[in-house]
Amino acid sequence: MVNFEKQASMFKVLSVGTRIRILELLKGGPLCVNALAKRLGVTPSAVSQNLRILRDADLVVADKQGYFVHYGINRQTMTELRSLANGVFSMPNLL
Repeated sequence: MVNFEKQASMFKVLSVGTRIRILELLKGGPLCVNALAKRLGVTPSAVSQNLRILRDADLVVADKQGYFVHYGINRQTMTELRSLANGVFSMPNLL
C-alpha cells in the first residue's frame, strides 16, 4: 500500500536546494559540519539546521569521532526514497 504522507514528507525535505547540495557532497563520503559549510559557502549554523532536518528524515546518519561529528548518507533510506520516487513518477504504458 502506498504511503502518500511519507512520499509528501520526503519531497518536502528535498525541496530545499541546500539540502540537495549537502546530499550530493555526502555521496563522496562522510563530512563534518565545517567541511560542508566551507564547500557550500554558508555558515556552519545553516548547515547544522539543514542536517537536523535531513537526520529527522533519516536521510543522513551521524558518527561522532572525538570532538567532531561526521555525517554520511543513510543508504537504506536513500534506496527507499528512490523506490518512492519511482512510484510517484511511473507512468502506465501510454503507447
